[in-house]
Amino acid sequence: MSPKEGVAFVKRHGIVLQAARGPVPSLAETIAGGPIRGNWWGHPKGHEIFRVTEAVSESPEVLVCKLVNGKVTYVHRRLWPALVKLAARFRKDQLAKTWNEHTRTGAHRLRRQAFPAWVPSEVRQQAARLSIPDAERVLSRWLPLGERRTRDGH
Repeated sequence: MSPKEGVAFVKRHGIVLQAARGPVPSLAETIAGGPIRGNWWGHPKGHEIFRVTEAVSESPEVLVCKLVNGKVTYVHRRLWPALVKLAARFRKDQLAKTWNEHTRTGAHRLRRQAFPAWVPSEVRQQAARLSIPDAERVLSRWLPLGERRTRDGH
C-alpha cells in the first residue's frame, strides 16, 4: 500500500486503528493482509507499515488521537465537524491530538495537544452550523466508541 492509498483508506473508513484490533479496521493489519502476531515491526511488511502509518499520521486530513480503546486512532477530516459537535459524548483524552516527536537522541516522545486546541477554525464553524441530529447521523456507527464509563466500568 502506498502512503496515498493509506490516507484514502482512512478517508473511506472514516475511523481506523493504526495497528490494534478493535471495532474499526486496522491499517497495519490491512497492509499485512491479516492479523499480526506481536509487534508489527517484526512482520515482513513492517517497513511498509511504518512508511504508510508515518504518511497517514502526517497528513493534514487525518487526526491522530486515542479515540478507540486508548489505542492510536486515525479520524478523517470529513468527520471532524460532527466529532466536535458531539465532543461532550467523548472523554477529553480520547479527542486529544497525539504525535511522536523525534528527539536528538533518536528516541520518540509522545506529544499531545488537548481538545479543542487542535481544532481548525473552519471546522469549529462547520460544527456550529451542524445540528445534533445531523452530527449523530454522520457518526452513528461510531458513537458507541464515545460512551462514557464510570470508574466501575459501567
